[in-house]
Amino acid sequence: QVQLVESGGGSVQAGGSLRLSCTASGRTFSYYYMGWFRQAPGKEREFVARISRGGSGTYYADSVKGRFTISRDNAKNTVYLQMNNLKPEDTAVYYCAADSQYHNSEEPGDYDYWGQGTQVTVSS
Repeated sequence: QVQLVESGGGSVQAGGSLRLSCTASGRTFSYYYMGWFRQAPGKEREFVARISRGGSGTYYADSVKGRFTISRDNAKNTVYLQMNNLKPEDTAVYYCAADSQYHNSEEPGDYDYWGQGTQVTVSS
């Protein structure tokens, strides 16, 4: 089992940047594929990005491709989401999630463990 805690959310103007962090405790962090998801008010949780165990494999939602970068530091038990050129439509609660079964998936149901979320608000 692994516990996940996100940080780094906040309020920025459109065009600004934020870096989210998700730190894990418990079972060996490098064991898990990791993902970032987001959920805006009144909408379903949606996939943002995912990264393989070693960090060499990444995949992004079309809506964030070229603006967001996912990375991980297994020595620090942390996964990051660097968000640049933020837009008002990026406003949401952002969640990190861990996948122990290597689904390599964009589906929330394929992730076993979730953090509590961190709010990102982008104003125009």
